Amino acid sequence: METSMNWKKLLGLPLVFFALIVLAVGCSKKETEKAEDNPDDEDNTEAAAANAPAVAVDMANGATVTGKITFTGAKPTLNKIQMDAEPSCAAMHNNIPSQEVVINDNGTLRYVMVYVKDGLNGKSYKPIEQKENLDQKGCLYEPHVIGLVNSEELDISNDDKTTHNIHPQPKINREWNESQSSGDVKKKEFTQSEWPPIPVKCNIHPWMKMYIGVFNHPFFAVSGADGTFTIKGLPPGTYTIAAWQEKYGEQTQKVTVKSKEETKVDFNFKG
Repeated sequence: METSMNWKKLLGLPLVFFALIVLAVGCSKKETEKAEDNPDDEDNTEAAAANAPAVAVDMANGATVTGKITFTGAKPTLNKIQMDAEPSCAAMHNNIPSQEVVINDNGTLRYVMVYVKDGLNGKSYKPIEQKENLDQKGCLYEPHVIGLVNSEELDISNDDKTTHNIHPQPKINREWNESQSSGDVKKKEFTQSEWPPIPVKCNIHPWMKMYIGVFNHPFFAVSGADGTFTIKGLPPGTYTIAAWQEKYGEQTQKVTVKSKEETKVDFNFKG
């Protein structure tokens, strides 16, 4: 009697395991169907957007964000760049200060990176321009701050009569360190988005420094000689706009933009 019951228990075990497997598969199927039936779920939407191919910017219907970067407070004391090691470059400048903070004549800041930090829901966009340019002139990088869309071409020129050494130091993208002779042009790209921006130096001339921000969209701009910036083609919506300055850090503002309309966003950094 007892032996017969033991055999029944043993024979029943595979059926129990089979039932458990069927139950697990059914639950998994229900979860999949649930995710498919809820395409507006935030996690699913962002994951799908992140895996989708980059799309072109709708310049005709996009919004424009403009603004100015002002500076108030005590001006920082900056070290003068010593270029005695390169007389040809030293002759082009007169006691030029470090470019860590560049205050324009109208009290605004130059070389502030303004970009869309949040609100694109994981979508990637193609660059508006096919390439950007970085020059080395007078033993300085021009511009001092630049933005790129990942995999966008960067053309690097050397207008000086001396050899330079370009050395980006990314944390995500591939690091490289190459010499560049006078008149040479290098074509480079950074395949992955990267922020904070990538610091770039010249191993031959240690005062040469600049920064490259790499994004998965082209909705960014760098403030110019009058402190202004313009971001074009932004899809209608609500966004977090950030302004980054290498010494004073980052500020953010929320903004809602409409199709074909211009919205103004100003930032102020204090010394």
